[in-house]
Amino acid sequence: MKEQSKEFLVRRLGLYPVTNIVIANMIGAGIFTTSGLLMADLKNPILMVVLWVVGGIIAFSGAMCYGEIGASIPKAGGEYAILSKLYSPKLGFLSGWVSFVVGFSAPIAASSIGFSEYLYRAAPFIFEISWISVEWMKKFYSILIIIIFTMIHLRGVDFGAKVQNYLTVMKVLLIVGLILFGFSLGKGDFGNLKTGEEISILGLDWKGVGLSLMWIMFAYSGWNASVYIGSEIKNPKRNIPLSLLIGVGVVSLLYLLLNLLFIYAIPAKDMEGVITIGGLAVGRLFGQNLESLFSLLVAFALFSSISAFIILGPRVYFSMSADGHFFKFASHVHPKYRVPTYSIIFQGVIAIIVVFSGKFDQILTYMGFSLGIFPIITVFGLFKLRKNNMSVLKLPGYPITPLIYVLAGALMLFLSFFERPVESTIAILTILAGLPAYYLFGKHQGLD
Repeated sequence: MKEQSKEFLVRRLGLYPVTNIVIANMIGAGIFTTSGLLMADLKNPILMVVLWVVGGIIAFSGAMCYGEIGASIPKAGGEYAILSKLYSPKLGFLSGWVSFVVGFSAPIAASSIGFSEYLYRAAPFIFEISWISVEWMKKFYSILIIIIFTMIHLRGVDFGAKVQNYLTVMKVLLIVGLILFGFSLGKGDFGNLKTGEEISILGLDWKGVGLSLMWIMFAYSGWNASVYIGSEIKNPKRNIPLSLLIGVGVVSLLYLLLNLLFIYAIPAKDMEGVITIGGLAVGRLFGQNLESLFSLLVAFALFSSISAFIILGPRVYFSMSADGHFFKFASHVHPKYRVPTYSIIFQGVIAIIVVFSGKFDQILTYMGFSLGIFPIITVFGLFKLRKNNMSVLKLPGYPITPLIYVLAGALMLFLSFFERPVESTIAILTILAGLPAYYLFGKHQGLD
């Protein structure tokens, strides 16, 4: 491994900015868009809340495992670096391949689509151009935001981290304010918890539950964010696990309260299939005027997620390239700003392409299935890490936490496959397509 190349990434980030990156990665399009889609399938508010709690437990279990693994292998590249060291370069490459095709570009696209949807709910008049359809204007605004934040993060990690910190604080304050004012001053009804269809354990559509939980885990995705920038984190033994555990704890609590607020504001039937669920909730709680204002705020709050994904993804491609497993240009570091310039630009281009492909729920399912596989393998690697005495920080919960994550993740993928076989099969084929790519880069190492 070309460690000298990777030393171009300097350890500049402390606990506060790294925790902000974790929180920003987690709180994105998922929490503001999936609850309405979930209700369309689940039909029961209480079941939906239970699944959000289960998702939080799974994410926290994963964060405990990744905290220990990341402290022991504090390298840029996330699962790529970890799996390459714990298992083999081939498996590491496949995880990096998924990160390249799906892991970051697709969430950037999803968050930018969420931005345009909320912007349309807040200010539909800016989408009304006679010779362009509304759908194409939504794509235009989605792409514009991707371009803007790609340019911001070309200016260096210090500048990008400052922007990220401000955006994350604003987003958390927006959510906390909504929760506090929504429950204290809003016109809601906890009786909405009983407005859904009756359910029983035996009568549950378990395939639908598995798919719903996979969508929820998309909203929780980012709980492992700090391991992707391990080479740029000061005191990684302390700051990687702390950033993960604090970030997941804060976000899990906010997600639970937000979903209770959505239900408090909206009867189950009215939630079904609504993507801009936050805007609808505020409209019911406070009236149409505040609905438009809040929708605008959510649109801007999604900047934080887009920004965080743009920070993390290029570090994976940089790491792969430095090892000779990706295009040589991806390891280029700007001489002044010390960022992987071409990787950042490349990722932006792929994200723009994703914006043009598929409906929101199809992209969500494809992402969820693709991204669910390698974290399971990574968490399972904790057993190997302990067995080989490679752990530098033994966190509590072992072996319960890795078993919770591995078993829950595997069951979720199994059920989701049978509920959405087309999207799941495409996800599997995407992963398998990485095999010839691995041998191609191995044969032509240093390909430009």
